[in-house]
Amino acid sequence: MPAVDGLPADKREAAARDVQANTVLMPVAWEQVEPEEGRFDFSFVDTLVREARQQGKRLVILWFGTWKNTSAQSTPAWVKLAPKRFPAMLDADGKPSYCLSPFGEETLKADKRAFVALMGHLKKIDAQQRTVLMVQVENEVGTYGLVRDYGPAAQAAFAQPVPPAVLARQAPKLAATGTWRDVYGDYADEYFHAWAIARYIGDIAAAGRAVYDLPLYVNNALRNPLEQPPKPWNKNFASGGPTWDVIDIYKAAAPALDIVAPDLYNAESAQVEANLRLFTRPDNPLWVPEISNKAIYARYLYAILGKGALGVVPFGIDYFDYSNYPLGSTASDRSMVEPFERVYRMFRPVQRQWAQWAFDGRTRGAAEGDDRKPQTLAFPGWVAQLSWREWRFGESSWGGDFAKPPAHTEQPGGGVAIAQIADDEFIVIGQTTRVRFEPAPGTNGLMLRAEQGRFDAQGRWVMERVWNGDQVDYGLNLPVEPVMLKVRMGRPR
Repeated sequence: MPAVDGLPADKREAAARDVQANTVLMPVAWEQVEPEEGRFDFSFVDTLVREARQQGKRLVILWFGTWKNTSAQSTPAWVKLAPKRFPAMLDADGKPSYCLSPFGEETLKADKRAFVALMGHLKKIDAQQRTVLMVQVENEVGTYGLVRDYGPAAQAAFAQPVPPAVLARQAPKLAATGTWRDVYGDYADEYFHAWAIARYIGDIAAAGRAVYDLPLYVNNALRNPLEQPPKPWNKNFASGGPTWDVIDIYKAAAPALDIVAPDLYNAESAQVEANLRLFTRPDNPLWVPEISNKAIYARYLYAILGKGALGVVPFGIDYFDYSNYPLGSTASDRSMVEPFERVYRMFRPVQRQWAQWAFDGRTRGAAEGDDRKPQTLAFPGWVAQLSWREWRFGESSWGGDFAKPPAHTEQPGGGVAIAQIADDEFIVIGQTTRVRFEPAPGTNGLMLRAEQGRFDAQGRWVMERVWNGDQVDYGLNLPVEPVMLKVRMGRPR
């Protein structure tokens, strides 16, 4: 949950506590730690680590170096004021861009030196306690309004053959070998730019990791995942960023990075689902380092955690008087936190078990779509049928009042995450969703018992009450307030 530098600690602590966070994401800007070239000041980092330990939380550090939201705003003044030494990208007419060039040798050298110093400091103060779990290298890289760098060094590299490592992963479009234009045609400029930025970040990442071997990742502002097949860049996304269609280029050019991660700021459910699918790969675990803090996004936490993500982080969970609306909530108080706290509260007691179930491939999740249509989650031997805008009693097909949607369902807000903890046993966490477990096609089975409860500090299930009769005759109807159920199914012999 990135907060603003200088925000009073009590406001950071209150927001992190209120949302039930176990890990906090915090930026560390190059300009903070190296205000004068060669003089490093890590007092801010020390403060972050100390506060996290005091709160019993972990940290993910976000390195804002050469690029932060594609620009150079987080670089030190001595970088900003030396454009000859630290050059900007040039457009086709030779005009400088707002974005620093990935071919700036001195820029790379200086950024790498600072990142290595940061990683060395983290190792010095935290190698034993491991408060810092992971580091993000740069932030939302790429370039808006310009497809790539046209500076002399970039032009020379663009005329060279595509590196074999890229060819091995990013399928050629026109020719098996040759220059970027020869191989990728209309996609050549954006693919080249992705390679140039990924190579730059990969160099920094490898150097930092050689000093302190922590997991590293990059995040990105997304392109439309529903545009299939993806069309060449047309000023409609940040060219060169690690969008889903160039993950393979990043994997080829920056092997020191573990994860390419999506930042979710488009609430359209079809786009969210597509991005979660495209960024979940055998070589790329799902990790959502930013999601909008608008209330309507809270339901996606069930889908994300159900899909086995390492985690998901609503942006700007602090009580600083700032809002990034319309991307995020208009509120900056507890009302902004509450929709997400309700979900995290349910997962907090079971987080270790859930992580293991997810690692074992036993979890599934779904969020209510904009179209409100039913969805299905398939498990070995069983199927969970999901529907929304249902009363807790009866069937909408009966008509009359049964067909009128409940008053609290005007906006999509339902979601559910399910873990299959044994062949015929499930943990269900969710809200505002009807869940029906059915045997897989060609088999038979029925529900034997549904318990509402929780897990205690030792990971043991504590039953609070049994659902039966009217509560289960029409499916498991999860209320507005999230609940956790343990469901046991059975098969007649």
